Amino acid sequence: MSESTPKITAYLKTFCGWSEGVRAVMRKHDLAFEEKDIIKNPAFRWEMETKTGQPLSPCVEINGHMLADISGAEVEEWMIAQGLVTPVEKEADAPTNSACSDEQHAAMARAQLPPVSKIKFFS
Repeated sequence: MSESTPKITAYLKTFCGWSEGVRAVMRKHDLAFEEKDIIKNPAFRWEMETKTGQPLSPCVEINGHMLADISGAEVEEWMIAQGLVTPVEKEADAPTNSACSDEQHAAMARAQLPPVSKIKFFS
């Protein structure tokens, strides 16, 4: 890694193959980053959409440069090209370019809906 540690903010989903790919790259390169979960906190989704002009995630801001709708593999390639990290032989501990699984989609849907006991029905 270069002498200065990059300032990284990642707009990620709680359960998402693409988001986990970004996390895996950060772990692979031992990079500290601020994670903003756009599922658990809708204000982070609004912030991401305002900064990027689009609704797709993950989005990763590195030293003020926004990478919108990007995979972990693409984040890693960009950081290497910018000299922020150097290539390492170590493999990532999760796929870095993988869509969400059916299980992850189901988990996201559950996270976005209130429990049935909290839903108010009106007649």
